[in-house]
Amino acid sequence: KSVQVNVKNRTATAQPGVTLGDYDQATTHLGMVTPTGVVSRTGIAGLTLGGGLGWLMGKYGLACDNLIGAEVVTAEGKTLQVSEQENADLLWGLRGGGGNFGIVTEFRYRLHPLDPTIGGLLIYPVSKSKEVLRFYREITHECPDELAIAAALLNSPDGVPVCAFAVSYNGDTAQGEKVLAPVRAFGPPVADTVAPVPFLQHQSMFDATYPPGQLHYWKAGFMSSLSEEAMDLAIEHFATRPSPLTTLFFEHMHGAASRVPADATAFAHRFDHYNFSGYGIWEDPKATDVNVKWVKEFWQAAQPFLSGRAYVNYLGQEGADRVREAYGPNYQRLAALKKKYDPTNFFRLNQNIPPSQ
Repeated sequence: KSVQVNVKNRTATAQPGVTLGDYDQATTHLGMVTPTGVVSRTGIAGLTLGGGLGWLMGKYGLACDNLIGAEVVTAEGKTLQVSEQENADLLWGLRGGGGNFGIVTEFRYRLHPLDPTIGGLLIYPVSKSKEVLRFYREITHECPDELAIAAALLNSPDGVPVCAFAVSYNGDTAQGEKVLAPVRAFGPPVADTVAPVPFLQHQSMFDATYPPGQLHYWKAGFMSSLSEEAMDLAIEHFATRPSPLTTLFFEHMHGAASRVPADATAFAHRFDHYNFSGYGIWEDPKATDVNVKWVKEFWQAAQPFLSGRAYVNYLGQEGADRVREAYGPNYQRLAALKKKYDPTNFFRLNQNIPPSQ
């Protein structure tokens, strides 16, 4: 669980037991950061190997885009050093190909300057959900790289169904206030917690939403655009959810993360789009069947609006077709890489890519 920072080279080396919170604690007090995810208890290893969507992806790319090297133990027990200069094909596969190729015992990341952060929630009455989602589509249409904004249908901390924006601006504070002014003026919101905030505090904003011990069943996929029909679907299904903890979520991927060529890394989904997620969350094991049934029905209804692509880190046990969606047009190249580094498919308890025949 150690993190070693090289200030001169602006790089950091992390062992695989490190969480996002551990990593950020080690780098931010030195004024540097690597883009990771949005919940500080997340393990940095799985997040990075699956891509790594997060608050800073518009400005600095995905976590996997900032992976510059690794140490990997193969199925044969060999230890390989991986970089752009050594075993570069394996580095390509680690940047989004999941845990298919070996055990990563060390991650080496690029660091960026940590700019001021403005972040928080804008909360609206659930009755205004259609207007809020339409506005979300409008503001994400031409979104600056420094701004990340997600939309969600969820319960407020006091148990009231609401529609909300989760906002993050990383850059000059005065410019950020200017960019966010029309967003904060919309509605107006019934609650506005958006303010300058330390990055570590912002990075843990969702921690309380996902405490240990809850039961989860998620479905998620990418959408090329946010249609009126997709908004209606979200609003209608949210109203029938069996658990008050269940959330419907839209994440916007844009900026630096979307400008990387699709074949430059194993993570192939390089276009401006939304990730549409149904997070079924409940606490009573006796309620499992009804909650899983609701998520499956929501997911079936969402199919017409999806692009046939998926984020591998949001997949459960969903079968080979969904795995192919997650790896997209890079699947065959990944299968060939699997044959080279793990020809017996020893590492198969994952979103598995069988070796090419």
